[in-house]
Amino acid sequence: MMSIRDKASKINFGQLPGMAPTEPADKPELKPKTAPGFLMAHAANQKSDLLRENETLKEQVQDLTVAASRVKELQEEAKVWENAKVTRQIDTALIVRSPWANRDPKHFETAQFQQLKLEIENAGGNVVPIKVRPIANGKYEIVYGHRRYEACKQLGLPVLALVDNLDDVGLFVEMERENRNRDDLSPWEKGVWYQSILKRGLFPSHRKLADAIGLDQSTVSRAITIAELPPQVVEAFSSPLDLQYRWTAPLLSAWSTDQDALLERIDAIKAKSPRPNAGSIFTFLSAPPSTKEDRSQKEILVNGQKVASLKLDKNGGGQLTFPKGMLSEARLLKLIKFVEELASK
Repeated sequence: MMSIRDKASKINFGQLPGMAPTEPADKPELKPKTAPGFLMAHAANQKSDLLRENETLKEQVQDLTVAASRVKELQEEAKVWENAKVTRQIDTALIVRSPWANRDPKHFETAQFQQLKLEIENAGGNVVPIKVRPIANGKYEIVYGHRRYEACKQLGLPVLALVDNLDDVGLFVEMERENRNRDDLSPWEKGVWYQSILKRGLFPSHRKLADAIGLDQSTVSRAITIAELPPQVVEAFSSPLDLQYRWTAPLLSAWSTDQDALLERIDAIKAKSPRPNAGSIFTFLSAPPSTKEDRSQKEILVNGQKVASLKLDKNGGGQLTFPKGMLSEARLLKLIKFVEELASK
């Protein structure tokens, strides 16, 4: 009969319910005993080394990808700063008006300009920078912002300016775009400006000029036509800035139909002080001229009664005719004396 100790020694406690199988505390490393076994073990070790090296390479590639992305970001930032244009305060003595300038000197006498000047004075300078391009002798030429420049010049303030390198075409296009967005150039200023651009040969035709600034050719031509008004007609107005596009054709028609009559009207306008408003001047100058018959035959009325007729000829001479019995001896002597005095003046 087996003793209790012997029975206990044969029990496998790892197989009892709720008990984990036990392993020897120090399990000896099994080494292959055959050549094939050795080769298989070596291959397993090689595979483990390759897997570890692959993971290391993956981490390195990921690091390089992050670095390349950062380099690209830095390159993009560098491009932004490379093309960036900074503003600076420039003495107005170093800045000159552009030969392409589109501001008529009369513009600096307007209430709008005086308001702009007051705003710049209160702000201590122009908040919105003008644009200039460098020229010879360390000076700058205005691309746009002539009013802001003029205001700072009159106030004795330096002008805040953006400096950029532009050719003549680039300067004209930027100047036109900036002023079109502001929409404060008068028809006269636009017409004179476009006309000067063509005369200087910057563009060979109205169409090329219109294409460069993105306008219809008829719009450019209409503006240039107003600049082609005779100087005498323009001078009849208090300011050329008052001229309007729709007045051009009637004024040119009046000039071509009877230039002498229109010049007489212009002289009459200039003699008035103060001059009428622009609309009244236009109406007076563009009124249909009198017919040749009306101009050559004049009736002289006194208290509504005809007392004489004056017939003019094309050479500036004329005949004065009186009704029968009108010229008594006394009146004839007065008439002769009047003609003598008139001729002596």
